[in-house]
Amino acid sequence: MNLFYYPAACSLADHIALIETGLPYKLLSINHERKTEDGRDFLSINPKGYIPTLELEDGVFLTENPVILNYIAEKSGKLLPKEGMIRWRALESLAFMASEIHSSYQPFFRDFPEPEKVRAREKLAKAFAILADQMGDKKFLVSDEMTIADCYLFWILMVAPKSGVDLPENLRRAFDRMRALPSVIQALAEEGLG
Repeated sequence: MNLFYYPAACSLADHIALIETGLPYKLLSINHERKTEDGRDFLSINPKGYIPTLELEDGVFLTENPVILNYIAEKSGKLLPKEGMIRWRALESLAFMASEIHSSYQPFFRDFPEPEKVRAREKLAKAFAILADQMGDKKFLVSDEMTIADCYLFWILMVAPKSGVDLPENLRRAFDRMRALPSVIQALAEEGLG
């Protein structure tokens, strides 16, 4: 499989999941001109124009972090229980982070006017409080075992300083704990971030 990525972007979640599950993959970076590392026009691969995009062995392309993370979990049989409430809580958390938190970072990624940043900070503070309550004293977000939600959570927490919103203590500890995982260390190194 080929994972189209940009260093430190949200595709890092998929990169971590691929390493954690042991599935074979190749990284292909995208530049600002929307060209892939292997010379293809990225917009012909993904007309949405953003990452992540996962190219499967049969040439089919998947987009959207929750979908790609789910695919990785299903294909590997890891990072997502087949049944039970932990499965649904992981998927619920993944959807919440993708829709509410990720979108709230836009004012900081694109340097929007300050009033929009203030509204985004308020929304992020509430969202982080929800995640912190959900995590409680568990080792990972929904249980003591890592799930695909934690792969995405790592990226969500990694970019949080751009917003200026303080993270709750248990989320800071979770970030530090995940930062020390071999899969995260490897993903950061492979993206030139470690």
